[in-house]
Amino acid sequence: MPFANFKVLEKTLTPKQKEEIVTRTTELYVELYGERARATTMVLIEEVPDGGWGISGNVLTLAMLGGDAPQTDTGDTNDA
Repeated sequence: MPFANFKVLEKTLTPKQKEEIVTRTTELYVELYGERARATTMVLIEEVPDGGWGISGNVLTLAMLGGDAPQTDTGDTNDA
């Protein structure tokens, strides 16, 4: 069973972006292993709390990375 695990800073991806990661990762495994991989490919996106990871001995935060949380995309196209 192909398995991919993505760790991302929480609240930096919209639901649509997470869906795209799952879809494109699955397609990559299908390209590599053939269609038989589609039904068993598992993709896990884990959100790490802000300040919950680091590099070179330094804790990273969203503010340090110069990022903002994305606008929430609910997928609802109705303008109310």
